[in-house]
Amino acid sequence: MLGGTQFVGRAVTEAALARGWQVTVFHRGHHAPPPGAAALLGDRTTGDGLAALAAAGTPDGGGHAWDLVVDTWSGAPRAVRDAARLLAPRAARYTYISSRSVYDYPAPAGLTEDGPVVQGASPDAGDGESYALAKRGGELAALDAFGDRALLARAGLILGPWENIGRLPWWLNRIARGGPVLAPGTPDTDIQYIDVRDLADWVLDAAERGLHGPYNLVSEPGHTTMGGLLDACVRATGSDAELRWTPAEAILAAGVEPWTDLPVWLPPGELYDTLHQGDVGLAYAAGLRCRPVGETVADTWTWLRGLDGEAPRRPDRPATGLDPETEAELLAG
Repeated sequence: MLGGTQFVGRAVTEAALARGWQVTVFHRGHHAPPPGAAALLGDRTTGDGLAALAAAGTPDGGGHAWDLVVDTWSGAPRAVRDAARLLAPRAARYTYISSRSVYDYPAPAGLTEDGPVVQGASPDAGDGESYALAKRGGELAALDAFGDRALLARAGLILGPWENIGRLPWWLNRIARGGPVLAPGTPDTDIQYIDVRDLADWVLDAAERGLHGPYNLVSEPGHTTMGGLLDACVRATGSDAELRWTPAEAILAAGVEPWTDLPVWLPPGELYDTLHQGDVGLAYAAGLRCRPVGETVADTWTWLRGLDGEAPRRPDRPATGLDPETEAELLAG
């Protein structure tokens, strides 16, 4: 596991350990890996950052030290390139946790894995690339080193315990405070997301089956709605929150940013179609199953309460959530 101590990487590591697999976590040492995982320390962004990985994993009689590598990297593509090249002779398969952001924008509703992807992404690129280009560059690096032994897991919106982006934790904390809560748009708006644990289970199952190539990993359109998500937050927290559904036009006129100020939510339009209307038939045919939204929300709230409501935050991502003054103004209007 390249990473393996936070959010997606941690979920994959814990799922593998729960299956009785032997797991080695290669990480920078900023956070402790799950108990039971072996650890190797190194920083992929430095010149000799892969030294510990290069010294480990002597190939067995079958020629492979590891059956599977899972990589969640979202920075400079050359970090994926260097790790994948090093591990290609030592590992049977390589799964790169990519993103549906690699598709050309705007991605029309119902876009499959055959849709056009961003151009110009290079596996040799360093820092400074956009998220979409960096993820596509990582895909190309994995494919270059592993070919048809590489699986590209193009995840959509990811929620669940260990989230370090702040989307579902913000909604849970806001609703837990109770009172009138600005609820965006209409409650019947479909949303797509994947519980991080469902993503982890599918990735491990797919590796065992030898799947390769790209798969869109997110729930089916209509798996839940914005209303379903926020109602689940009310139930999980047990608060007296009153959801005040507010037209998208009023929210946008107030300068509120969808997705960041009001996490998960998007008004109708190109971005909504891109992020909440993707085709996932291939992944579902390959065994993807998504748990009910109530389970994702309740388990995230349990985890969050164990941290006194303070979820971890990635320093490279912007803060999320609507400021109380703007919310009060909209509710009063």
